[in-house]
Amino acid sequence: MKIGLSYDLKSEIALAQDHPDDALEEYDSLETVDGIAAALESLGHSVVKLSGGRKFLANILESDVDFVFNISEGRGNYRGREAQIPAVLEMLDIPYSGSDPQCLAIALDKPLTKKLVQSAGVHTPKWEIVSNRQEMKEVCQDSFPLPAFIKPAFEGSSKGIRIGCRVEDRDQMAMVIGTIFEQYRQPVMVEEFISGDEVTVGIVGNSPPQIVGIMRILPKKRSTNFVYSLEVKRDWQNQVDYECPAQLEAKVLKKIADFSLRAFDTLGCRDFARLDFRLDRKGMPCFLEINPLPGLNPKSSDLPIMAYKMGWNYQGLISSVLNAALNRYPGTGALMKHSKIIKVG
Repeated sequence: MKIGLSYDLKSEIALAQDHPDDALEEYDSLETVDGIAAALESLGHSVVKLSGGRKFLANILESDVDFVFNISEGRGNYRGREAQIPAVLEMLDIPYSGSDPQCLAIALDKPLTKKLVQSAGVHTPKWEIVSNRQEMKEVCQDSFPLPAFIKPAFEGSSKGIRIGCRVEDRDQMAMVIGTIFEQYRQPVMVEEFISGDEVTVGIVGNSPPQIVGIMRILPKKRSTNFVYSLEVKRDWQNQVDYECPAQLEAKVLKKIADFSLRAFDTLGCRDFARLDFRLDRKGMPCFLEINPLPGLNPKSSDLPIMAYKMGWNYQGLISSVLNAALNRYPGTGALMKHSKIIKVG
């Protein structure tokens, strides 16, 4: 099968002069692109690198691919940017991996996502959205519980998630909200800070989706104020230990799995996703966010790391995502017969 690979390389993104230092965080390295391409080729496919943005538009019209494996984050500061490539592929009637434009646009909008998963019975921390300076004054004057956590409303890949985003008082809250307004030029989410363990969950497949693993992120210097921030993720080998399977009570693990699958289903996710939770003092999982386009760096991304710890290999992970996607399209049996099926888990 001839598979196109859509992505956005850090090296191909033009930055504004006043960009924050994490502006390229969501985009991919050549290591990720080459890793996925090698995995697909090992399964018997030929791979065409389509890139992203304008290059993608030219390449997809010329390449005559059978299918697209999509990891593109999209261009610009739009909250629907992750939907750009899937929307083009749907217009051209080209099958692709991952969630559809609607799901991707919703999931990048943290407030809307929380409203939807709350309506499905998934527990979340208390939160408020701040869209302008007047709303900032109001939230800083009301009884919102402290400590709180402040983050951009429409970002992924831990953009804007810093150690200093945990605030203890109203003055600090106002300062951090103002900084995020200035740097990211979008609404800000003020969220109740949950001091318990940080947990991330990987899901692969459809009908039914499968929990790859539940992984606890343990700081090497234990603290109730731990934040799985961008600073930590950039230095994860020195900062944290990854425990997978997570050594938690069976009833807590069951609740995490239930909330994860419920959120996946409610938002209409497909093929794969990763979800983040914090545990409160009673062990209740509190949903933070979902990423239906999770990182696939073979060395440093959370989903591959938890897959390895659960006995998978990288080729098996990519194979599982690919075959989940192919199974969604009628008439792909002819395409799949040329693909090696890797059994994992």
